[in-house]
Amino acid sequence: MMATLTTLQARELPDDLKGIRSAIERAVPHGRTNNGGRGDRGAWGDAPDPVAEAWARLEPAHRRLLDRHPSLDRGAPPAQQLGTLGSGNHFIEVCLDDKDRVWFLLHSGSRGVGNRIGTQFIKIAKEDMRKAGVDLPDRDLAYLSEGTSHFRDYVEGVGWAQTYAATNRVLMMERIVSAVASSGDVPPFMAGETVVNCHHNYVAKERHFGREVFVTRKGAVRAGKGELGIVPGSMGAHSYIVRGLGNPESFESCSHGAGRRMSRGEAKRRFTVADHEEATRGVECRKDSGVIDETPAAYKSIDAVMAAQRDLAETVETLRQVVCVKG
Repeated sequence: MMATLTTLQARELPDDLKGIRSAIERAVPHGRTNNGGRGDRGAWGDAPDPVAEAWARLEPAHRRLLDRHPSLDRGAPPAQQLGTLGSGNHFIEVCLDDKDRVWFLLHSGSRGVGNRIGTQFIKIAKEDMRKAGVDLPDRDLAYLSEGTSHFRDYVEGVGWAQTYAATNRVLMMERIVSAVASSGDVPPFMAGETVVNCHHNYVAKERHFGREVFVTRKGAVRAGKGELGIVPGSMGAHSYIVRGLGNPESFESCSHGAGRRMSRGEAKRRFTVADHEEATRGVECRKDSGVIDETPAAYKSIDAVMAAQRDLAETVETLRQVVCVKG
Protein backbone atom coordinates (compact mmCIF):
# COMPACT_ATOMS: atom_id res chain seq x y z
CA MET A 1 0.00 0.00 0.00
CA MET A 2 1.04 3.58 -0.66
CA ALA A 3 -0.74 6.85 0.06
CA THR A 4 0.19 10.44 -0.80
CA LEU A 5 -1.51 13.61 0.41
CA THR A 6 -1.78 16.45 -2.11
CA THR A 7 -2.51 20.15 -1.86
CA LEU A 8 -5.65 19.67 -3.98
CA GLN A 9 -9.04 20.29 -2.41
CA ALA A 10 -12.28 18.49 -3.27
CA ARG A 11 -13.74 21.69 -4.71
CA GLU A 12 -10.90 21.77 -7.27
CA LEU A 13 -11.86 18.42 -8.77
CA PRO A 14 -14.15 18.45 -11.82
CA ASP A 15 -17.77 17.35 -11.50
CA ASP A 16 -17.10 14.60 -14.04
CA LEU A 17 -14.14 12.52 -12.85
CA LYS A 18 -13.98 10.28 -15.90
CA GLY A 19 -11.12 12.31 -17.38
CA ILE A 20 -8.97 11.84 -14.28
CA ARG A 21 -9.69 8.12 -14.21
CA SER A 22 -8.77 7.84 -17.91
CA ALA A 23 -5.55 9.80 -17.38
CA ILE A 24 -4.47 7.41 -14.62
CA GLU A 25 -5.40 4.37 -16.69
CA ARG A 26 -3.29 5.64 -19.58
CA ALA A 27 -0.33 6.36 -17.31
CA VAL A 28 -0.17 3.05 -15.41
CA PRO A 29 -0.48 -0.36 -17.10
CA HIS A 30 -3.12 -2.41 -15.30
CA GLY A 31 -4.95 -5.70 -15.62
CA ARG A 32 -3.68 -8.78 -17.43
CA THR A 33 -4.21 -10.15 -20.93
CA ASN A 34 -2.71 -12.98 -23.01
CA ASN A 35 -2.02 -14.94 -19.82
CA GLY A 36 0.66 -12.39 -19.01
CA GLY A 37 2.54 -13.20 -22.22
CA ARG A 38 3.59 -11.10 -25.18
CA GLY A 39 1.35 -8.07 -25.64
CA ASP A 40 -0.03 -8.18 -22.07
CA ARG A 41 -1.72 -4.81 -21.56
CA GLY A 42 -0.75 -4.94 -17.90
CA ALA A 43 2.99 -4.76 -18.66
CA TRP A 44 5.30 -2.38 -20.46
CA GLY A 45 6.29 -2.83 -24.06
CA ASP A 46 9.00 -0.19 -23.85
CA ALA A 47 9.44 0.83 -20.22
CA PRO A 48 9.82 4.58 -19.58
CA ASP A 49 13.22 5.83 -18.45
CA PRO A 50 12.46 6.02 -14.68
CA VAL A 51 11.30 2.39 -14.74
CA ALA A 52 14.35 1.25 -16.70
CA GLU A 53 16.64 3.13 -14.30
CA ALA A 54 14.94 1.58 -11.27
CA TRP A 55 15.27 -1.90 -12.79
CA ALA A 56 18.98 -1.30 -13.41
CA ARG A 57 19.37 -0.89 -9.65
CA LEU A 58 17.31 -4.01 -8.88
CA GLU A 59 18.63 -6.32 -11.60
CA PRO A 60 22.07 -7.29 -10.19
CA ALA A 61 20.63 -8.85 -7.01
CA HIS A 62 17.94 -10.58 -9.06
CA ARG A 63 20.59 -11.98 -11.39
CA ARG A 64 22.53 -13.40 -8.45
CA LEU A 65 19.37 -15.17 -7.29
CA LEU A 66 18.75 -16.57 -10.79
CA ASP A 67 22.32 -17.85 -10.94
CA ARG A 68 21.58 -20.06 -7.93
CA HIS A 69 17.98 -20.89 -8.92
CA PRO A 70 17.68 -20.82 -12.75
CA SER A 71 14.10 -22.13 -12.64
CA LEU A 72 13.03 -18.69 -11.41
CA ASP A 73 13.84 -17.31 -14.85
CA ARG A 74 10.42 -17.81 -16.37
CA GLY A 75 7.14 -15.98 -16.80
CA ALA A 76 6.72 -12.27 -17.44
CA PRO A 77 10.06 -10.42 -17.18
CA PRO A 78 10.04 -8.40 -13.94
CA ALA A 79 11.54 -5.42 -15.77
CA GLN A 80 8.32 -5.18 -17.82
CA GLN A 81 6.04 -5.37 -14.77
CA LEU A 82 7.88 -2.83 -12.62
CA GLY A 83 5.68 0.25 -12.22
CA THR A 84 2.47 -1.62 -13.14
CA LEU A 85 -0.64 -2.33 -11.10
CA GLY A 86 -1.68 -5.91 -11.80
CA SER A 87 -5.21 -7.24 -11.33
CA GLY A 88 -7.44 -8.84 -8.70
CA ASN A 89 -7.69 -6.71 -5.58
CA HIS A 90 -4.99 -4.25 -6.70
CA PHE A 91 -6.24 -0.71 -7.21
CA ILE A 92 -5.45 2.98 -7.62
CA GLU A 93 -7.76 5.52 -5.99
CA VAL A 94 -8.32 9.23 -5.68
CA CYS A 95 -9.71 9.82 -2.19
CA LEU A 96 -10.96 12.64 0.02
CA ASP A 97 -10.33 12.94 3.75
CA ASP A 98 -12.57 14.57 6.35
CA LYS A 99 -11.02 17.97 5.55
CA ASP A 100 -11.83 17.50 1.84
CA ARG A 101 -8.15 17.17 0.96
CA VAL A 102 -7.27 14.97 -2.01
CA TRP A 103 -5.15 11.85 -1.54
CA PHE A 104 -3.83 9.30 -4.02
CA LEU A 105 -3.89 5.72 -2.75
CA LEU A 106 -2.73 2.49 -4.37
CA HIS A 107 -2.41 -1.21 -3.62
CA SER A 108 0.08 -3.40 -5.48
CA GLY A 109 3.13 -5.48 -4.68
CA SER A 110 5.88 -7.62 -6.17
CA ARG A 111 3.83 -8.69 -9.20
CA GLY A 112 4.67 -11.96 -10.96
CA VAL A 113 8.28 -12.19 -9.83
CA GLY A 114 7.33 -12.21 -6.16
CA ASN A 115 4.83 -14.98 -6.77
CA ARG A 116 7.49 -17.02 -8.58
CA ILE A 117 9.97 -16.65 -5.74
CA GLY A 118 7.41 -17.74 -3.16
CA THR A 119 6.16 -20.67 -5.24
CA GLN A 120 9.68 -21.90 -5.99
CA PHE A 121 10.82 -21.90 -2.38
CA ILE A 122 7.65 -23.66 -1.23
CA LYS A 123 8.53 -26.36 -3.73
CA ILE A 124 12.13 -26.45 -2.44
CA ALA A 125 10.95 -26.72 1.17
CA LYS A 126 8.72 -29.68 0.35
CA GLU A 127 11.57 -31.43 -1.44
CA ASP A 128 13.95 -30.75 1.46
CA MET A 129 11.46 -32.30 3.87
CA ARG A 130 11.12 -35.36 1.65
CA LYS A 131 14.89 -35.83 1.40
CA ALA A 132 15.33 -35.40 5.16
CA GLY A 133 12.56 -37.92 5.88
CA VAL A 134 10.60 -35.41 7.96
CA ASP A 135 7.09 -36.72 8.59
CA LEU A 136 4.66 -33.79 8.39
CA PRO A 137 0.91 -33.98 9.06
CA ASP A 138 0.47 -31.93 5.87
CA ARG A 139 2.96 -31.23 3.05
CA ASP A 140 2.00 -27.56 3.15
CA LEU A 141 3.70 -27.34 6.56
CA ALA A 142 7.09 -27.79 4.89
CA TYR A 143 9.77 -25.39 6.07
CA LEU A 144 13.32 -24.27 5.33
CA SER A 145 15.78 -24.90 8.15
CA GLU A 146 17.64 -21.86 9.42
CA GLY A 147 21.34 -22.00 8.59
CA THR A 148 20.90 -23.87 5.31
CA SER A 149 21.69 -22.40 1.91
CA HIS A 150 18.05 -22.67 0.87
CA PHE A 151 16.99 -20.71 3.97
CA ARG A 152 19.53 -17.97 3.22
CA ASP A 153 18.50 -17.84 -0.43
CA TYR A 154 14.84 -17.52 0.50
CA VAL A 155 15.47 -14.71 2.98
CA GLU A 156 17.52 -12.93 0.33
CA GLY A 157 14.86 -13.54 -2.33
CA VAL A 158 11.90 -12.40 -0.29
CA GLY A 159 13.81 -9.31 0.84
CA TRP A 160 14.55 -8.47 -2.78
CA ALA A 161 10.90 -8.98 -3.75
CA GLN A 162 9.82 -6.58 -1.00
CA THR A 163 12.25 -3.95 -2.28
CA TYR A 164 10.84 -4.52 -5.79
CA ALA A 165 7.31 -4.06 -4.41
CA ALA A 166 8.12 -0.79 -2.65
CA THR A 167 9.88 0.51 -5.79
CA ASN A 168 6.90 -0.58 -7.89
CA ARG A 169 4.58 1.55 -5.78
CA VAL A 170 6.84 4.62 -5.87
CA LEU A 171 7.08 4.48 -9.67
CA MET A 172 3.30 4.18 -10.04
CA MET A 173 2.64 7.03 -7.62
CA GLU A 174 4.99 9.30 -9.56
CA ARG A 175 3.11 8.53 -12.76
CA ILE A 176 -0.29 9.03 -11.08
CA VAL A 177 0.70 12.46 -9.77
CA SER A 178 2.06 13.44 -13.20
CA ALA A 179 -1.00 12.11 -15.04
CA VAL A 180 -3.49 13.99 -12.88
CA ALA A 181 -1.39 17.17 -12.96
CA SER A 182 -1.26 17.13 -16.77
CA SER A 183 -4.87 16.02 -17.29
CA GLY A 184 -6.16 19.57 -17.67
CA ASP A 185 -8.89 18.81 -15.13
CA VAL A 186 -7.26 20.31 -12.01
CA PRO A 187 -5.22 23.40 -11.10
CA PRO A 188 -1.50 23.09 -10.31
CA PHE A 189 -0.83 21.19 -7.09
CA MET A 190 1.89 19.57 -5.04
CA ALA A 191 2.04 16.06 -3.63
CA GLY A 192 4.07 14.35 -0.95
CA GLU A 193 3.36 16.28 2.26
CA THR A 194 2.45 12.94 3.85
CA VAL A 195 3.62 9.70 2.21
CA VAL A 196 3.05 6.19 3.53
CA ASN A 197 4.57 3.17 1.74
CA CYS A 198 4.05 -0.03 3.72
CA HIS A 199 4.16 -3.76 3.11
CA HIS A 200 1.62 -6.42 3.99
CA ASN A 201 1.89 -10.16 3.36
CA TYR A 202 5.61 -10.03 4.05
CA VAL A 203 8.45 -11.22 6.30
CA ALA A 204 10.68 -9.08 8.52
CA LYS A 205 13.38 -9.84 11.08
CA GLU A 206 12.53 -7.97 14.28
CA ARG A 207 13.10 -8.07 18.02
CA HIS A 208 10.14 -9.07 20.18
CA PHE A 209 10.00 -10.23 23.78
CA GLY A 210 13.77 -10.04 23.97
CA ARG A 211 14.42 -12.29 20.98
CA GLU A 212 15.35 -11.85 17.32
CA VAL A 213 12.54 -13.45 15.33
CA PHE A 214 11.15 -13.57 11.81
CA VAL A 215 7.65 -12.05 11.76
CA THR A 216 5.34 -13.06 8.92
CA ARG A 217 2.50 -10.57 8.53
CA LYS A 218 -0.20 -12.20 6.42
CA GLY A 219 -3.15 -9.88 5.96
CA ALA A 220 -1.42 -7.55 8.42
CA VAL A 221 0.71 -4.42 8.45
CA ARG A 222 3.36 -3.31 10.91
CA ALA A 223 1.90 -1.04 13.61
CA GLY A 224 4.93 -0.08 15.71
CA LYS A 225 4.31 2.78 18.13
CA GLY A 226 3.91 5.99 16.14
CA GLU A 227 4.37 4.31 12.76
CA LEU A 228 1.93 5.17 9.97
CA GLY A 229 0.15 2.44 8.06
CA ILE A 230 -2.76 1.99 5.65
CA VAL A 231 -5.87 -0.13 6.14
CA PRO A 232 -7.90 -0.13 2.90
CA GLY A 233 -11.55 -0.85 2.38
CA SER A 234 -13.26 -2.14 -0.76
CA MET A 235 -14.32 -0.25 -3.89
CA GLY A 236 -17.18 1.40 -2.02
CA ALA A 237 -15.93 1.62 1.57
CA HIS A 238 -13.65 3.86 3.60
CA SER A 239 -9.90 3.39 3.83
CA TYR A 240 -7.85 4.49 6.82
CA ILE A 241 -4.46 6.02 7.48
CA VAL A 242 -3.53 4.67 10.90
CA ARG A 243 -0.86 5.21 13.53
CA GLY A 244 0.43 2.11 15.28
CA LEU A 245 0.14 1.75 19.04
CA GLY A 246 3.01 -0.73 19.29
CA ASN A 247 0.97 -3.43 21.02
CA PRO A 248 3.47 -6.17 21.92
CA GLU A 249 0.82 -8.92 22.01
CA SER A 250 0.25 -8.46 18.27
CA PHE A 251 3.99 -8.31 17.54
CA GLU A 252 3.33 -4.62 16.80
CA SER A 253 0.91 -5.43 13.96
CA CYS A 254 -2.63 -4.58 12.94
CA SER A 255 -5.01 -5.91 10.31
CA HIS A 256 -4.30 -4.90 6.73
CA GLY A 257 -7.96 -4.78 5.69
CA ALA A 258 -11.39 -6.33 5.90
CA GLY A 259 -10.78 -9.55 4.01
CA ARG A 260 -13.29 -11.32 1.81
CA ARG A 261 -16.70 -12.50 2.98
CA MET A 262 -16.94 -14.94 0.10
CA SER A 263 -14.94 -16.41 -2.77
CA ARG A 264 -14.67 -14.65 -6.09
CA GLY A 265 -16.85 -17.34 -7.68
CA GLU A 266 -19.56 -16.90 -5.07
CA ALA A 267 -19.53 -13.12 -5.55
CA LYS A 268 -20.00 -13.54 -9.29
CA ARG A 269 -22.92 -15.91 -8.71
CA ARG A 270 -24.59 -13.77 -6.07
CA PHE A 271 -24.29 -10.20 -7.36
CA THR A 272 -25.34 -8.45 -10.55
CA VAL A 273 -23.95 -5.45 -12.37
CA ALA A 274 -26.92 -3.49 -11.01
CA ASP A 275 -25.93 -4.48 -7.45
CA HIS A 276 -22.38 -3.33 -8.13
CA GLU A 277 -23.53 -0.03 -9.62
CA GLU A 278 -25.57 0.69 -6.51
CA ALA A 279 -22.73 -0.28 -4.16
CA THR A 280 -20.29 2.04 -5.96
CA ARG A 281 -22.67 4.96 -6.44
CA GLY A 282 -20.68 8.19 -6.40
CA VAL A 283 -17.39 6.50 -7.32
CA GLU A 284 -15.94 6.87 -10.82
CA CYS A 285 -14.90 3.28 -11.53
CA ARG A 286 -15.55 0.22 -13.65
CA LYS A 287 -19.17 -0.91 -13.37
CA ASP A 288 -19.15 -4.05 -15.47
CA SER A 289 -19.27 -7.81 -14.98
CA GLY A 290 -15.48 -8.06 -15.00
CA VAL A 291 -15.20 -6.56 -11.51
CA ILE A 292 -18.18 -8.20 -9.80
CA ASP A 293 -15.80 -10.34 -7.74
CA GLU A 294 -14.42 -7.10 -6.25
CA THR A 295 -17.79 -5.53 -5.45
CA PRO A 296 -17.98 -4.10 -1.90
CA ALA A 297 -20.47 -6.68 -0.64
CA ALA A 298 -17.90 -9.43 -1.29
CA TYR A 299 -15.83 -7.98 1.56
CA LYS A 300 -16.33 -7.74 5.30
CA SER A 301 -17.10 -4.42 6.96
CA ILE A 302 -13.92 -2.37 7.22
CA ASP A 303 -15.52 -0.28 9.97
CA ALA A 304 -16.08 -3.41 12.06
CA VAL A 305 -12.45 -4.38 11.53
CA MET A 306 -11.27 -0.97 12.70
CA ALA A 307 -13.46 -1.14 15.78
CA ALA A 308 -12.08 -4.58 16.64
CA GLN A 309 -8.46 -3.37 16.56
CA ARG A 310 -8.67 -0.19 18.60
CA ASP A 311 -5.88 -1.54 20.82
CA LEU A 312 -3.55 -2.02 17.85
CA ALA A 313 -3.81 1.22 15.84
CA GLU A 314 -5.53 4.59 15.95
CA THR A 315 -7.15 6.36 13.02
CA VAL A 316 -5.27 9.37 11.65
CA GLU A 317 -7.31 9.98 8.49
CA THR A 318 -10.51 8.47 7.11
CA LEU A 319 -10.55 8.39 3.32
CA ARG A 320 -13.43 7.90 0.91
CA GLN A 321 -12.70 7.20 -2.72
CA VAL A 322 -14.13 9.22 -5.59
CA VAL A 323 -12.10 7.46 -8.33
CA CYS A 324 -11.08 3.81 -8.40
CA VAL A 325 -8.96 2.14 -11.09
CA LYS A 326 -9.00 -1.68 -11.15
CA GLY A 327 -7.08 -4.10 -13.33
